[in-house]
Amino acid sequence: MSIFGKIKDAIFGRKAQAQPAPQSPQAAPAGQGQAMPQINTPSPTPDRIADVDVDAVLAEAASHKGEQLNYKSSIVDLMKLLDLDSSLDNRKELATELGYTGEKDGSAEMNIWLHKAVMTKLEENGGKVSAELRD
Repeated sequence: MSIFGKIKDAIFGRKAQAQPAPQSPQAAPAGQGQAMPQINTPSPTPDRIADVDVDAVLAEAASHKGEQLNYKSSIVDLMKLLDLDSSLDNRKELATELGYTGEKDGSAEMNIWLHKAVMTKLEENGGKVSAELRD
């Protein structure tokens, strides 16, 4: 899986875990001819993803961390917040995935670009991202 895919899944997955599974209105009473009980699992549909408030998900995750992380502007801290490997190698891979054309040396320029690109990409995938996280 791509590094961005892991970031997206970590954020969108946290939102899905916080919501209860929808109940099926057509569930038959127990013992009424069904061989197997139906299991209600949320499916990843565009309308489920579109309501992910990225700011709220990240703030909630930050409230459970034992350290202060500057995830609103730091790609390294954002990845740490999501329990992802924030090593230079992973950030280089992320930079390649997202189309960064500068020197992939872990510079402040690269890291700032990565954070903005990740937030833009999250929006493109249906997340709601505030200007504070985008800029």
